[in-house]
Amino acid sequence: MIFESFVDRPRLKDPVLVEALPGIGFVANIVGLHLIRELQAKRFYTLHSPSFQPIALTTDDGSVRAPMNELYCAKTEAKNDLIILYGNTQALTVEGQYELSSKILNISESLGCRNVVTVGGLKKDSAPDPPGVFCTATDKETLEAVQSLGASTIQGRVYGAAGLLLGLARLRGMRGYCVLVETLGLYPDALAARVAIDFLSRCLGLTIDTSGLDRAVEATQKLLGDSSHEPAADENK
Repeated sequence: MIFESFVDRPRLKDPVLVEALPGIGFVANIVGLHLIRELQAKRFYTLHSPSFQPIALTTDDGSVRAPMNELYCAKTEAKNDLIILYGNTQALTVEGQYELSSKILNISESLGCRNVVTVGGLKKDSAPDPPGVFCTATDKETLEAVQSLGASTIQGRVYGAAGLLLGLARLRGMRGYCVLVETLGLYPDALAARVAIDFLSRCLGLTIDTSGLDRAVEATQKLLGDSSHEPAADENK
């Protein structure tokens, strides 16, 4: 059984749903949190599900928080407001993924949403410099529009919420695209997240300051070491 609660039902201008749940390199998660902070987004919905991980998460002050997904709304000066799907976990089961994705799309559609953007990391065996941006979309027109901004197409499978939300959105007649940024996937990749934010800013007609990610990017680069380091080899030890 899903446990859910609404703080409020916002009134939004032709909103776009942006998925930002944990995944490879935590790219989407970093993107979502940065958008929430920079756009001063407001939480209006919280969801808890038995398909989430059976854990409790601790915070810096020692308090505890359950696994959750949340929806935030952000009013923008662009033609679309945003609904941001943020959380600290994804569903562990196939049934849970479908149930949660359907729930999120139902809520988004009820608020006037007709477009979906999902975000994720694309795992690479060597450090990309700079990280490339890849995409897939629900329809040819949307795909061409995203490609025109510099993304390459990807063939194959997109797992988790980033793929399923987009697939289910297409079945509902909604439009959307998935943005995947190259990452080693071994740590929270702030550099890949910055590339994703810059690309999304162009797609959505937003101006998002990414200077707040600079320290995280520097820490990531120190973790990588020099360019001759081969993290992929370490995985086999």
